[in-house]
Amino acid sequence: MEIARPGEVDFTRPHPVRVYDYWLGGKDNYAVDREVADRLAAAFPRMPQAARANRRFLQRAVPRLVRELGIRQFLDIGSGMPTRRNTHEVAQEIDPTARVVYVDNDPVVAAHSRALLAGDPRGATAFVHGDAADPAAVLADPGLRAVLDPDEPVGLMMLAVLPFLPEDVAVRSVRAFLDALPPGSIVTISHPTTDFAPEYGEFAERAARTPGLTYTPRSREQVEAMFAGAELLEPGLVPMLAWRPEQAGPRGSELSIHFLVGMGRRPANPTTAAP
Repeated sequence: MEIARPGEVDFTRPHPVRVYDYWLGGKDNYAVDREVADRLAAAFPRMPQAARANRRFLQRAVPRLVRELGIRQFLDIGSGMPTRRNTHEVAQEIDPTARVVYVDNDPVVAAHSRALLAGDPRGATAFVHGDAADPAAVLADPGLRAVLDPDEPVGLMMLAVLPFLPEDVAVRSVRAFLDALPPGSIVTISHPTTDFAPEYGEFAERAARTPGLTYTPRSREQVEAMFAGAELLEPGLVPMLAWRPEQAGPRGSELSIHFLVGMGRRPANPTTAAP
């Protein structure tokens, strides 16, 4: 496995990755992350459960990409803290030769990645210390180039990372990554929305008042804009639990219904796609 050199950890500011890790029940977080996570969960008590539901969505999406759509290599942006059944583990259970590059800007993630992301030796994994807001730097990283075949479609995973970017940056980021990948590449997005949960607005406001942490739910129209230039695959942009519902498990109290999810494929001739 290849890994980029991490930077220094700022223990005075929360980081979305470590807040998310705390909600998932992980241990790679600090007091400042736990304080913010608890405060945000007080505003939206279902958020820790939604974080876990988002993780389960990844574990449903990757098999579809491998088994049904022929994807054998992945670029996981904002991958977060390594935990059980990461992208490469799910993909390599189906195809041991699958290749995965993880990208995150948290140095704590980078520090843990060498030990926790070892995969099947018949495939390949790598970690790039990079930012979703800077696709050019990520795509130019030699660690990525050493793992991903430039002539083969890529599964671009952007799960729960885009709400941490301003809207214009988020749209440009998706487009820049997808345009740089081979035709047939597929972007998978999960994104919170206030369309089904208006109380999410208070959650977002509290997040915005936290130094170093911005979290922006968006409307269906705003999330759809992130798929511009791509062909939305069935069942389209839907609530998370409506995506392959037979695999989603018990609905319980409608956990994660405030997340929209979808897959979009880069066409062979992008000039014919919608602007």
